[in-house]
Amino acid sequence: MNVFEPQICFQEVPNEIALGFLCTGCQIGCRGCHSPQVWDAQNGTPLTVGRFTGLLHKYSGLITCVVFFGGEWQAPLLIKLLQLARHAGLKTCLYTGLQEVPAPLRAELTYLKTGPYIQALGGLDKPNTNQLFIDVASGQILNAHFSRE
Repeated sequence: MNVFEPQICFQEVPNEIALGFLCTGCQIGCRGCHSPQVWDAQNGTPLTVGRFTGLLHKYSGLITCVVFFGGEWQAPLLIKLLQLARHAGLKTCLYTGLQEVPAPLRAELTYLKTGPYIQALGGLDKPNTNQLFIDVASGQILNAHFSRE
């Protein structure tokens, strides 16, 4: 799995300081995507288990969550990385354009954003969006946290 340089995120996961991984190789290719550079799997650099654990150590005590923007197409590796994050005491999140993810992947998530980006409906901050931001344990929809109204 290739990723672009990880970034600290303050808005993508409500009430969390997350280390975000923008994964390449997206197979959905939503029209109007704000990050079409992720469609090409050759972009970015490999995110190995060693590199990931090094980043968790580097940001230990500074982050509360890790968020993957994509990566579900490499579920075995993504599951391993999510397990490592959880073992480090972090919450986990996946942003996917899919409506649902396999149960073994979902089991490792604290939060899950589902649904492809549909330009006419907008993102999580729009009231008519098709996307859902879910607290996996409770099933609660947290879209209201993204509203600017």
